[in-house]
Amino acid sequence: MKRLACLAFLFAPTLALAQDALPPEAAAVQVNLDYVWIAVCAAMVFLMQAGFALLETGLTRAKNAANIIMKNVMDASAGAIVFFVVGFGLMFGPSAGGLIGTSGFGLTGLEGEASWTYLFFFFQAVFAATAATIVSGAVAERVNFAAYLVVSVVLCAFIYPIFGGWAWGSLFAGGGWLEGLGFHDFAGSTVVHSVGGWAALAGAIAVGPRADKYDETGAPREIPGHSLPLAALGVFILWFGWFGFNAGSTGAGSTALALIAVNTFLSAAAGALAAMAYTWVRGGMPDVGQTLNGVLAGLVGITAGCDVVAPIGALAVGGLAGVLVVVATGLLERRGVDDPVSAVAVHGVCGAWGTLAVALFASSGPSLAQFGVQAVGVGAAFAWTFPLAFGLFKLLDATMGLRIDRDVEQGGLDLHEHGTVAYPEFVPFSAATSASGDSFSFTTTSGDGAIVEPTLALTSSTALERPAPTPMPALNTPWLAAPPTWNAYDAARGGPG
Repeated sequence: MKRLACLAFLFAPTLALAQDALPPEAAAVQVNLDYVWIAVCAAMVFLMQAGFALLETGLTRAKNAANIIMKNVMDASAGAIVFFVVGFGLMFGPSAGGLIGTSGFGLTGLEGEASWTYLFFFFQAVFAATAATIVSGAVAERVNFAAYLVVSVVLCAFIYPIFGGWAWGSLFAGGGWLEGLGFHDFAGSTVVHSVGGWAALAGAIAVGPRADKYDETGAPREIPGHSLPLAALGVFILWFGWFGFNAGSTGAGSTALALIAVNTFLSAAAGALAAMAYTWVRGGMPDVGQTLNGVLAGLVGITAGCDVVAPIGALAVGGLAGVLVVVATGLLERRGVDDPVSAVAVHGVCGAWGTLAVALFASSGPSLAQFGVQAVGVGAAFAWTFPLAFGLFKLLDATMGLRIDRDVEQGGLDLHEHGTVAYPEFVPFSAATSASGDSFSFTTTSGDGAIVEPTLALTSSTALERPAPTPMPALNTPWLAAPPTWNAYDAARGGPG
């Protein structure tokens, strides 16, 4: 892989000095620059967890927001620990036959500079957490939280690291059979995103669709998320973090990152434009959610070849990914796969596309032989990840229960799984018109679906009197001492407090 050459400088600084004849002071500055660059990029990739959390929260319903935040926090937290204890050694330890690492567990027993080992682990650990959190969106709003934690841990400790070692093991102390074939996945279209995407597909199939997602004829219904602004903010955070994801994979603060950053930027933009145009032409309106997914599709697509594709090629890869994500989302939905955030289409399908696109759009020209190698890698990712993940989901379903009960799903996971709600001052209500059409009623409900009095019924002769507004408290009034009743929340509960 291309970035191996960059990493070699860090492993053997004296060799680099001999080759480049750099003064000692300049060589020390370069080494420090490399360390700082990778640390900053790792922090940017870690920030992508916030992007995933906001994206998933915005595209799902408010009654599950706290549950989704908890899943994303645990992906990063539990995922980091198990990758430290087990996953890193399986992925980057000295390899047995190019299949599995045999040492380096807990970062022990590894040769080389300790400081570089720590930094390399940090960078790779946030990649592992990214792969795990992809699954969260596909099973959102109906999965048992405890069962999901097990999936996240197994993915970070075992499923992701072993495949990652096949493609990237030689970046540290290992070596994998895929990279021996010449497989090229610079920053993880397949290694990170397709692995996460295929695990997400297994989860979505195993847990089944959300209640009321499909009508009596099997046709899908739209279940809109509660906040497109949150989803959009999440996408922009992910877009920002992706510059660390791709450009940080150089392994060094070198001039190679310039092309990578430009390709990352252009491919995302092309994906957004293509998704918007496709939905506009097909449906008569530019679709906001699919345009946001187009950004992510372009980012996932260019991740494998961002170091070898010219900028014009990045536009092609991203643009085609933007159309592909819309088509794949609709196809999966019609086949009964309920994926609230289109995680499978964005990460699984577009990750596979981006990996194959390396052989089509590389600056060196198309290569049928390379296409075959890339296809082997794409197929191996699916053949390894999907069966293991599906078997794990089914095992959890049989032992601890995978899916929550329907009544809990209707009321929301926040109260049932965590004893809280994300928006305590928001009161959900339902409205209905009488059969005769001469009356209209509002019914306020709590987060668990129970009716909260009072209800309001209006007839055609009812005069609706607006209550006097509650005055704004003085700026020096402590909030807890005199909370203003700006909405019906306090009234519905029988008064403040």
